[in-house]
Amino acid sequence: MRTIVITGASDGIGAAAARQLADTGARLILVGRSPEKTRAVAEATDSEHHLADFTRLDDVRRLAAALDESCDRIDVLANNAGGMFSGPTATGDGFEQTFQVNHLAPYLLTNLLLDKLLDSRAAVVNTASIGARLFGDIDLDDLNNWRGFTPTKAYGDAKLANILFTRGLHDRFHARGLSSVALHPGNVATNFASDTDSCFRRIYHGALKRFLISPERGGRRLRYFIDGEPGDAWRSGDYYVAPRRIGRTNRQAYDPHIVREHWQRSADLLGVHW
Repeated sequence: MRTIVITGASDGIGAAAARQLADTGARLILVGRSPEKTRAVAEATDSEHHLADFTRLDDVRRLAAALDESCDRIDVLANNAGGMFSGPTATGDGFEQTFQVNHLAPYLLTNLLLDKLLDSRAAVVNTASIGARLFGDIDLDDLNNWRGFTPTKAYGDAKLANILFTRGLHDRFHARGLSSVALHPGNVATNFASDTDSCFRRIYHGALKRFLISPERGGRRLRYFIDGEPGDAWRSGDYYVAPRRIGRTNRQAYDPHIVREHWQRSADLLGVHW
């Protein structure tokens, strides 16, 4: 039986993907921040669930410890939690919220589960965004975006970080059996950007909302990469804008120096080793 862990599974495309995977025979483990929403999705899909707020890295550490103890193997880790926030806002860990929730938390979770993922020859599926190309411009000396913060730039940088992380995982661990992929799930009608004053709030919660795709359709895209066999359905280390369609993204994602430096500086910020 395959074991699949999905973060950000209490709502949106994570919940939709969980519902679509419920009848596949896999062991589903859902992670969400809201107790009520996460429990409801878990009950509807006959899944296990854990609560974790990615604005608190101790929650991530507790989650990793619980998963390591309860899982003999993890076949897929879907790092799907994220969002766009107003700011800059410092978390209790001292990092900017957008950067921590979208990048540092899944980076840390993957690091803490690495041995189990390698033993399982697992796939790490990272939900990125076309926003990486449109708005990302990472300053390696200001990863938190304390200077010149805007919600769109911080989000673009964070989603670009997901793609850099995907490439870094591939470069370091694919030869040892780990596969990684990043995807754009589409412009999905969810609660995205509800906590910002950015242009995305007007798009996602105004008259233009009718042009967005449904969470179910976005969930199908996420499910494709969770369910798909690496090397067949998708190629490790790449970023996809749709199933079987590798997409162009931010130029920084193709710079090996940026990939390496971003990886190492993230590790240094968290005090972890790979």
